[in-house]
Amino acid sequence: MIDDTDSYLSAQSETVNGCSEVQAGHGIVLRHPKKEDALAIHALIKQCPPLDLNSIYTYLLLSEHFSQTCVVAQGEQGPDGYLSAYIPPGKPDVIFVWQVAVHERARGQSLGRKMLLHLLSRPALATVRFIETTVGPDNAASRGMFMGLARKLQAEVSESELFGSHLFGDAGHDDERLIRIGPMRLPPPDI
Repeated sequence: MIDDTDSYLSAQSETVNGCSEVQAGHGIVLRHPKKEDALAIHALIKQCPPLDLNSIYTYLLLSEHFSQTCVVAQGEQGPDGYLSAYIPPGKPDVIFVWQVAVHERARGQSLGRKMLLHLLSRPALATVRFIETTVGPDNAASRGMFMGLARKLQAEVSESELFGSHLFGDAGHDDERLIRIGPMRLPPPDI
């Protein structure tokens, strides 16, 4: 049986304006973000609770300085998905995934996993062997996506406390648990 992930992985990629673009199905193209995307990314994140909404300036910086480690899933009506990530200083074999957002109209298409696999296939991330991310205890959708990805990659998962709720002061923020997936083989296996 062929699923959306198999279709995605067999998709042809092309270069447009120096950036790799991949068809992800359902009229969605995966690409690097541009600074002109920041306002739309901010609006998308705002529509995707329980994700923390950062300033537009944050999304400008991510699009300008970290476009090699971020992904926009461009649909016909605007961004249908967004993934922000970075390589932490001193950890060249780790990609830290900060946010994964999928618009309600694009859910049920494995878009989060497609964005992650697209990111992992980029030449700039050839040394990455581990995915790290923080997920709140009540974010079942995000947890499910990362656990499913780990199963598909046949990679181990560990979990530990990274940021306890007390570190957020009076903000009433949940604990942020560190999920670590890996080691992985790259490029990702044909799954």
